[in-house]
Amino acid sequence: MLYYKQFFHSSSQEWIVFIHGAGGSSAVWHKQLREFQKEYNLLLIDLRGHGKSADLPQAIWSKKYTFEAVTEDILEVLDHLQLPPAHFMGVSLGTILARQLAEMEPSRVKSLVLAGAVTRLTTQSRILVFLGNVFKRFIPYMWLYRLFAFIIMPRKQHAESRNLFIQEAQKLCQKEFIRWFTLTKEINPLLRYFKEKDLGIPTLYIMGDQDVMFLEPVKNLVKDHKNAFLSVLQKCGHVVNVEKPEEFNQLSIAFINQRITSTSVPQ
Repeated sequence: MLYYKQFFHSSSQEWIVFIHGAGGSSAVWHKQLREFQKEYNLLLIDLRGHGKSADLPQAIWSKKYTFEAVTEDILEVLDHLQLPPAHFMGVSLGTILARQLAEMEPSRVKSLVLAGAVTRLTTQSRILVFLGNVFKRFIPYMWLYRLFAFIIMPRKQHAESRNLFIQEAQKLCQKEFIRWFTLTKEINPLLRYFKEKDLGIPTLYIMGDQDVMFLEPVKNLVKDHKNAFLSVLQKCGHVVNVEKPEEFNQLSIAFINQRITSTSVPQ
């Protein structure tokens, strides 16, 4: 089973489940813990091969690497803990997993907060994925990962989040990186399906105005999904929860509390 860590609230019945991106770990949420612990119970999960899940005996996973299989890893933790329906928060590729979980088990998901959401691959990102697939078996994975990190988070003010992801990615191995990179083959058809289908689950997208690879597709998606909302943080890149934690936390908590209040009022 994946490594997970829980933080319990003395009185709240609400749970927030945090899902990090590829190459990262639950450490990417460190700037959310203090504020979110004041209001909710928290569950942080390290995905297969990442963070402390990389140290488990099952680190060399025999299952095929698909978005559905990786999401089933998360569901296994939720089942083990008998977690009630919760609010899910994802960042970067973790937003695809959060959305996949909502597709597979919608009754478990009260709301979604998606940071630096990946909803479509632009021409630039498709070229990046193509080059990664060409060279992934010949070039040390950290060279590729550093290149991707600089392309996605190129500016000086992106340095903290860029360095955090590079630091966490060093816990992967070459084979694990290649396994995760195979998921890119699924991205386009899966994201096309997500765009066409509105699950009806309240979803807040929080994006940076400098997230040139992923912001515009989110803007287009929100126009078509009536339960989707978008907040754009200024002078901010891809990993908004690291670069602008105070604004991110305030927006997320307000959104989640609004969902809690609206569901608790008798109809």
